[in-house]
Amino acid sequence: MQALFIGQTYIDVTFITDHMPVGDEKHVASDYAVSFGGNAVTAAFCCSKLGVEPDLIATVANDWLGRMFQDMATKYGISIHPRKVKTSSLSFIMPKDGKRAIVRCRDDEHIHPFPILNLAGCRVLHVDGHQPDAAIHYAKLCREAGILTSLDGGGLRSNTHELLEYIDVAIVAERLCEQMDKTPDDMLDYLKGRGCKIGGVTMGEHGLLWYDESGATKRLPALPIPRHRVIDTNGAGDVFHGAYVYSFLAYPEKDWQNHFEFARAASTYKIQKLGNEAGLPTLADIDTIRNGFQIGRRKEFWD
Repeated sequence: MQALFIGQTYIDVTFITDHMPVGDEKHVASDYAVSFGGNAVTAAFCCSKLGVEPDLIATVANDWLGRMFQDMATKYGISIHPRKVKTSSLSFIMPKDGKRAIVRCRDDEHIHPFPILNLAGCRVLHVDGHQPDAAIHYAKLCREAGILTSLDGGGLRSNTHELLEYIDVAIVAERLCEQMDKTPDDMLDYLKGRGCKIGGVTMGEHGLLWYDESGATKRLPALPIPRHRVIDTNGAGDVFHGAYVYSFLAYPEKDWQNHFEFARAASTYKIQKLGNEAGLPTLADIDTIRNGFQIGRRKEFWD
């Protein structure tokens, strides 16, 4: 095991339409995609697509959607450690104009305790706050063992404040700032106060506001992708997390500026594709993005 991810599994149904019917009205979508979903789950698939096959503690139901998810994981070489739930969770996603509307059906009533795993060889833990008991358990173990811990803070959860005490790299969404009534700068101060060595706030087209090990605040601008090429922003943050985890594992000699720039290219690729699976980049895709958007910097910088 090189990396362990913990999260809630979804099956995402993403569709493109210019009109949402009401009442007895019917309408035909122009395109659709069906894929795996969930914050840490999608990040795990991204990490695997890039070249490091992780272990994943994920909710799995004994129904046809659960079996479909396990087939997807097998295809990507991901070792699933299932935590049983009664029914699979679904997300219905409608991307439009750089935003996305989502309706979710979620079963997070766990039938069994989380699995206990041997962490020998593990170098990174990535959690999204779902399965809070498992997230806290493994974050504590990894902190004690010197294993890097990473959090996707997409929203406020019951264990967020406690969990952050054991997190090394906390990259949160603007939504968490809104839920906690904090500005992005205030959020960075809060993450520092919880002991996170690296912290940041993803702000979509406005890029990433973050601080490094020294505590210095930096801004990583978003790549200037033309508006007409933005198809589906859902999952872009998850791909960002999965990509920086991969970069940390594959390029341990590089710093977090480099890891986040690698992840920025990955998420830029994602938003040009419909659905999570189609939006998972290869290393060649990331090189193409980097070569296409230099932002005034020499190509050698990326090598």
